[in-house]
Amino acid sequence: MDPQTLAIQSAYFVASVLFILGLRDLTHPDTARRGTNLAAVGMLIAVVGTLAHQDIVSWWLILGGLVLGTAIGVPMGLKIPMTMMPERIALSHCFGGLAVALVGVAEFVRHDGQLDAMHMSATGFEVFFGAVTFTGSLMAFGKLNGSLPGKPTTFPMQNVITGLAGIACVAMTMYLIVNPGNVVVFYGLFALSLLLGVLIVLPIGGADMPVVICLLNSYAGLAACASGFALSNPVLIVTGSLDGGSGFILAMVMSKAMNRSFTNVLFGAFGSDAAAGTSAVGGASNAAVNAATVEEAVDLFKYADSVIVVPGYGMAVAQAQHAVRELGAMLEKRGTRVRFAIHPVAGRMPGHMNVLLAEANVPYDSLFDLDAINDDFSSTDVVLVVGANDVVNPAAKTSPGSPIYGMPVFNCDEAKAVICLKRSMNPGFAGIENDLFVHPKTMMVFGDAKKTIQEMVGALREGGH
Repeated sequence: MDPQTLAIQSAYFVASVLFILGLRDLTHPDTARRGTNLAAVGMLIAVVGTLAHQDIVSWWLILGGLVLGTAIGVPMGLKIPMTMMPERIALSHCFGGLAVALVGVAEFVRHDGQLDAMHMSATGFEVFFGAVTFTGSLMAFGKLNGSLPGKPTTFPMQNVITGLAGIACVAMTMYLIVNPGNVVVFYGLFALSLLLGVLIVLPIGGADMPVVICLLNSYAGLAACASGFALSNPVLIVTGSLDGGSGFILAMVMSKAMNRSFTNVLFGAFGSDAAAGTSAVGGASNAAVNAATVEEAVDLFKYADSVIVVPGYGMAVAQAQHAVRELGAMLEKRGTRVRFAIHPVAGRMPGHMNVLLAEANVPYDSLFDLDAINDDFSSTDVVLVVGANDVVNPAAKTSPGSPIYGMPVFNCDEAKAVICLKRSMNPGFAGIENDLFVHPKTMMVFGDAKKTIQEMVGALREGGH
């Protein structure tokens, strides 16, 4: 092996090790920053190693791409708020999928379709998964930022058509392995894969966005892995495998957190208007709401020894995480024990609430997941629900006819008192009414969550002990 090749392969090996160590560190909040830094250094080493390759055609094109990418990426990183992180991640998956798919197309054109079976299979699956990731991520981005309807969009025989499109893509890939020079089939595969990405995400509602993001992450990883085989690039194979495997596992974990099968997430159209037809199950629609003022809610805090805060997507929309942290800090100064209960599917991506609260400097040891804190609600004086909906709905435990029945939820209804901050009585992503909002123990404080919590902080400050 010549010195140049040895240096490149060594760089790829070091980068792969750093990626693995970074992924390991991301499993815990205390080491997540270090994990991100390790992965970033690994990526830098992999890029430098690639730039040392003897097959570089044009440094000017690479420099142009670097400048353009930097001009787009830096403002995205600096200006996009943490509350819009799910949309940014979906957009990143979109660009990644497109890049991989175009690399596959470039490889096919460069070899004029004359690829051996191994490289053609890798190139075919690279284009397949890359194109699906591109359009699927675009759809997810649109649903997350509101430019597309968040509710599932369905039409007759949708699952059949989507299934047939998927089978056709696989069949076309298999055909290209035997007949690699067929240009019509290759570009037909590219076009049909783009359509398949739209069909896959179209019937999936906002409630399932955490699973969708994980799944698209997995697709992007598989596309990168296939690209590694097509280009004989080991670091792409390693990182793609890590990305694809971890994304799929996380998607399965998210499905389990909602007590729903993976196939039901993909094909069940959860959150559709049809589900809303059963929204009255549990009797919520006929019960009275106990609307309260900020002052009435603050009176509960003044005499509470323990408080659990349950954040949801509404907190992200209101950008209330800093106000929540300020309220928690003030209550702790008064001697109240304050903890934050984080549901695995709260928000629009895995760990969405953890990210927002960490950004607001809420201590990691104050964050508790469902299993760690759910038994403590019965001994808690006050629960403050900030923009959470389906993850606190008791109907998941008591109403077999509810679409979310069986989904693990927080036992907020077992606390001595509950304060829910909400703009209105509109249902959550699942499209069903929430029995907690009309529970006898619950106070509903309507309005913008950030403004409401700031008023609570002001009232506590003025009221003293």
